[in-house]
Amino acid sequence: MKIIEIENRTSILIHKLVNLWQESVKATHLFLSDAEIEEIRKYVPQALKAVSTLVVAVDESLNPLAFIGIENKSVEMLFVALEERNKGIGKALLSYAVEKYGVERVSVNEQNPEAKGFYEHMGFETYKRTDVDEQGRAYPILYMKR
Repeated sequence: MKIIEIENRTSILIHKLVNLWQESVKATHLFLSDAEIEEIRKYVPQALKAVSTLVVAVDESLNPLAFIGIENKSVEMLFVALEERNKGIGKALLSYAVEKYGVERVSVNEQNPEAKGFYEHMGFETYKRTDVDEQGRAYPILYMKR
């Protein structure tokens, strides 16, 4: 595995990352319906293009295994391919983000206990909770910091 910072966000790469995102979300966001995932998917390409720092873990053939998006010392997105989960790739990306970009904040869906547990294991603590997500849907969000 190799960690690379992405400057040139090609349509091919964005397509691969969106597919990785969808696969990961279906495995971890069990509270979302397939229709909701499809609706959210429409916004993922723009989010990938807009985030100021995009870092991708790739295999030897440069296929994406996971990615993290960083904005103002905050993790905006961190997704790991289904078959790559629990291999330390998410930890490697988050550690890279903390060391190189001073990441200190993240928000997670309360209904995604694996993510909450991962961030707690990585030294984050919940400091705020909202009853709805950023789009006003009834999915509580936990705001965590190091």
